[in-house]
Amino acid sequence: MQLGMIGLGRMGANIVRRLMRDGHECVVYDVSADSIAALEKEGAVGAPTLEEFVAKLEQPRVAWVMIPAGITGQTVEKLAPLLDEGDVIIDGGNSNYHDDVRRAKALREQGIHYVDIGTSGGVFGLERGYCLMVGGDEEAVGLIDPILKTIAPGPGEIERTPGRTGELGAEEQGYLHCGPSGAGHFVKMVHNGIEYGIMAAFAEGLNILHNADAGIKAGEHSAEIAPLEEPEYYQFDIDTAKVTELWRRGSVISSWLLDLTAAALAANPTLDGLAGRVSDSGEGRWTVKAAIDVGVPVPVLAASLFERFASRDEDKFANQVLSAMRQQFGGHHELPAGSSLEAGGEKADQVGGTHTTGGEETAPS
Repeated sequence: MQLGMIGLGRMGANIVRRLMRDGHECVVYDVSADSIAALEKEGAVGAPTLEEFVAKLEQPRVAWVMIPAGITGQTVEKLAPLLDEGDVIIDGGNSNYHDDVRRAKALREQGIHYVDIGTSGGVFGLERGYCLMVGGDEEAVGLIDPILKTIAPGPGEIERTPGRTGELGAEEQGYLHCGPSGAGHFVKMVHNGIEYGIMAAFAEGLNILHNADAGIKAGEHSAEIAPLEEPEYYQFDIDTAKVTELWRRGSVISSWLLDLTAAALAANPTLDGLAGRVSDSGEGRWTVKAAIDVGVPVPVLAASLFERFASRDEDKFANQVLSAMRQQFGGHHELPAGSSLEAGGEKADQVGGTHTTGGEETAPS
């Protein structure tokens, strides 16, 4: 089958490569001539302009847009007038599902199908395949089924879920028609929200292990920070790289994210060079907003999103306000910025390490 790919970043280019390996013809377009040339050498048909890109596609044309969500709308607006009734536009990026619903409605009036595909697999997808969450009308999704089947991982070595019988469903091969326009990106949005929560859980748990030697490091106490009460219980110098490698084998929390964490710690046990300022690309926010809209509690997902905000010092002013209040009501002194003073193994923080008892803040004795 023939497919046109707009956007030849890491995922777009690798999807093209995976398709060509299976005998599909790919027409490619990108703003970078070098990116086009690189895939032409591998067998793709290059197009220097959108007009030539469309001209090289056979009807019904299938054009996959794989670019950042912020410019997807502009590209679709330029592409749509060049297409004919019955053609298909696929958005395989991380667009907001609200945009999908709106675009699908507008394109439907022109007779053009719009399919949204949440694509998961990252830089490993070329070899592993991509998990595909698909939204759109039955006709369009049926038309592109051969493409989806090639891009998806296939059943692989995963054991079949007990109770499933008969022929393998598409979901057992790594792709699923989730519903009408917007459903694919909606499912991918929630997928990424869950990813935030799992990543935060691993990060917090490993941080506990990283600080399990707090009793060994317990030194000078500060009047502003509650001391570690029983340092003898925190005398463990735990190798987090080895623990993550251990957990990969037979543990309940073994997963691909754990595999990646273990690989990172094996290569760089102290994570030197990483500032810990964690980005969020939008899906986590959309997930929490959707949960609020429908009245579903998501405390874990929300906390993991807010933790990313905090990692970028978005909580700095709030912490300054806390310090200011402590100074006002109790004359508490804030520790100097960047202070390495530890009290009972607890690292000093900007807020002054407030200590709570029975729900009320108390001054250390």
